[in-house]
Amino acid sequence: QVQLMESGGGSVQTGGSLRLSCATTANSYSGMAWFRQGPNKGHEEREPVAAICAGSGDTFYEDSVKGRFTISQDAFKTMVYLRMNNLRPEDTGMYFCAARPRFSTCGSRWALPELYRNWGQGTQVTVSS
Repeated sequence: QVQLMESGGGSVQTGGSLRLSCATTANSYSGMAWFRQGPNKGHEEREPVAAICAGSGDTFYEDSVKGRFTISQDAFKTMVYLRMNNLRPEDTGMYFCAARPRFSTCGSRWALPELYRNWGQGTQVTVSS
């Protein structure tokens, strides 16, 4: 069982920045994604934010965060980051990192939460206006 642990959440004002981190076991995933769950929304309403493929380094973003958020990973594939700039109140939510199994395919279906086997506990991001 691959364990994921998020950190880096917090409270910022509109226009502020945060960097989220997700710690995992080395070389344990084919793709890693960030999802967010907005206030008063259930587990099934988690929205995809961004993803990165372990091997190719290809990245994918939800339209509303393009140009503001950047996903990256370290060389040992033990850390995945989400740099969030120019934050907006609608970015508020619990952010989860999620990992696809190591030998699965990473690519265009990145936004489907059912393809991710392992999830972290989440880190809260609050953006005030």
